Amino acid sequence: MEQKIARVHSFESFGAVDGPGIRFIVFMQGCSLKCKYCQNRDTWNLNGGMEYTSDELVAKVSRYKNYFSVSGGGVTVSGGEPLLQMPFLIEFFTKLKALGIHTAIDTSGSFSITDDMKKLIDLTDLFLLDIKCINDEICKDLTGISNQRELEFARYLSKNGKDMWIRQVLVPGITDKEEDLKQLRAFISELQTVKKVEVLPYHDLGKFKWIELGCKYELEGVPSATTQDVNRAKQILGI
Repeated sequence: MEQKIARVHSFESFGAVDGPGIRFIVFMQGCSLKCKYCQNRDTWNLNGGMEYTSDELVAKVSRYKNYFSVSGGGVTVSGGEPLLQMPFLIEFFTKLKALGIHTAIDTSGSFSITDDMKKLIDLTDLFLLDIKCINDEICKDLTGISNQRELEFARYLSKNGKDMWIRQVLVPGITDKEEDLKQLRAFISELQTVKKVEVLPYHDLGKFKWIELGCKYELEGVPSATTQDVNRAKQILGI
């Protein structure tokens, strides 16, 4: 059977923050969102990146298995938006699971729950779910799309016993409003399988990528989130 082809932006061999233990991270090429704070603007192009078959990626991952397995780690697929290449991920994760490798996906979750999506969810041990903003109007302005699908995605994961980490990028003046953080806390409290909640401070270190691509940086002048900002958000979220 002919293997599916993935478009991959880059790799990180010893990731320490995108899932438990040491992670081999595959950054997929292509994204359907237009997040104004995106640090990887160069991943948006659906036709960019390098091409790999699932066997080629499994071989690449396997060279590091002894390192990440002993730490309780595994493979995390990030992006871009990895779920845009769902048929490939089903093939790739099927092979990883046969090798006993822990699988994680870092995603916006802004997709419908189709039969193929259910297959992929079954093959995934952990979802790192980015809740862009619980306030739908702010979410639309910040990312270009509604948050309804990602919230339904989270509810589906919870209902079906799939572990998740919830992530919120804290952008001063945009995603740090007290009423929105309280609403996010209430939403998270409804979910049964959240293992961790993370507040990720906004910074503009990826701004140069926008400039290199000839794009206007959308959050020009927005300050980086401080430790104090993050601690305040954590207090409101109860974490």
